[in-house]
Amino acid sequence: MPISPKLGAATAAANMSEIAPCYSPQEALIEANRCLFCFDAPCIQACPTGIDIPSFIKKIANNNLTGAARTILSANILGASCARVCPTEVLCEGACVVLDREGDPVKIGRLQRYATESVLNDAYKAHNLAKLLECAPDPSGALSNGGQKSKAAEDSRTPRRSATDSATGVSSAADKSRRRVAIIGGGPAGLGCAAELAQLGHQAVVFEKKPHPGGLNTYGIAYYKMTPQVSLQEIELIRSMGVEFRCGVEVGKDVPISQIESEFDTIFVGIGLGKGARLNVPGEELPEVLEALDFIEEIHTKPLHEVPVGERVAVIGGGNTAIDAVTQAKRLGAKEAVIVYRRSQADMSAYAFEQELAKTDGAAFLFNVVPVEILGEAGHVKGIKLARTASANGTLQVLAGSEFEEPFDMIIKAIGEEKQAAMLKKLFPALELDARGVVKRDSETGQTNLPKVFTGGDCANGGREVVNAVAEGKKAARGIHACFSREKVTGPVQASRYGVKGEPVGSGFEKPIRVKELEHQYKRGQQ
Repeated sequence: MPISPKLGAATAAANMSEIAPCYSPQEALIEANRCLFCFDAPCIQACPTGIDIPSFIKKIANNNLTGAARTILSANILGASCARVCPTEVLCEGACVVLDREGDPVKIGRLQRYATESVLNDAYKAHNLAKLLECAPDPSGALSNGGQKSKAAEDSRTPRRSATDSATGVSSAADKSRRRVAIIGGGPAGLGCAAELAQLGHQAVVFEKKPHPGGLNTYGIAYYKMTPQVSLQEIELIRSMGVEFRCGVEVGKDVPISQIESEFDTIFVGIGLGKGARLNVPGEELPEVLEALDFIEEIHTKPLHEVPVGERVAVIGGGNTAIDAVTQAKRLGAKEAVIVYRRSQADMSAYAFEQELAKTDGAAFLFNVVPVEILGEAGHVKGIKLARTASANGTLQVLAGSEFEEPFDMIIKAIGEEKQAAMLKKLFPALELDARGVVKRDSETGQTNLPKVFTGGDCANGGREVVNAVAEGKKAARGIHACFSREKVTGPVQASRYGVKGEPVGSGFEKPIRVKELEHQYKRGQQ
């Protein structure tokens, strides 16, 4: 039987409302004053974009929200999105010293949202987004916001030329290098690259095949975490910096790559991952069998009360996308929503806090089972045939004679996305890929084996967090800038670390590190 919407508009909106609403001013002030404002802050080391977290929290405590937002956005142009979607428990908040002292970290993500939301909303309404990234004079020369001067520039005492116009925060005409960079893919990596290029004085043009830029931020994040409007507001901020967007344009199809290569000085490739992986079982072509990201995109592009969902929904997979899908199916009115995973709960790649959220919303779990066939009747899904599995020495085995059937009327596949190897090779036949099908590149600059092609994000790292993609796009922009100008941009660095002996360190931007790695380093240092 075909699936259909289950809820009215008011109920759907209430069910899909945010799980962590924005702080009130009083809540933010109380939370900000829990911060210890560490000198060698572990939270910065655990942030892939190297946001000076103690600095922006101090500014919140002093009611300087514009300053707090600038500190965030100068390091991470998608700071508003990342405040909502980052797995802070394994990044900044997991590294928070207050977590060890009190058992509860400073809520960095929610404070970051508080600062960016209030300031971005005000600037958006006032048509004044560009002024947010107005930066103070940097005596080193034309370096970007959030960057540190090179050693050579530090030793010189010549007056600096700002990379941005003091009135607008955008590179002035005099500063424009007249170098043009094509950004293929308007997701977080492409946006991070485009924004940094604009601040460094270069012209960035983003080619995006969908109607709107933003990638997963616009189309693929669980609605109860972030609505697409947040992502689209960030797009307007980047547009205000002088970045051009050409949406509904697929490079290689609507415009030949030869034209891109002839019209632009360099190319950044940030096309992410491809379509969902297949189960390769009978019945997979039935109409109620959906890809998880397609299901989530439908939630983002339709009124919530018009999104069809089954009565009993199976979500196949054990990652964070599977959790997003099963939770949203339940919130949209499914009577039952079940995670179907081939291994044990201990083997799930979904974060523990995400799993707990799904359980709280009433989702169920079937472990150690694998789909054998999707059962149909009259051209529609009526159930799924499963087989039990066992793991021997890390190898998954399907147990003979263990098949059984479960009734479902909707199947959502969340078993990962395919790499874009075929498309990459079609665009750039000489581009080097690794055994996984992702692009080989210099991790510091994003440069590939093709001198004029740079990359970052999921197509280069195989699939990581939004914040990692932003950081990799920003690094690639600096690599492109170095090729154009021979100037190296470094940092950001926590301001209080200037003046320490040797080179200031401590930013996760230059060496992303997760909480477990930080803990290992600390314990090793105590031995």
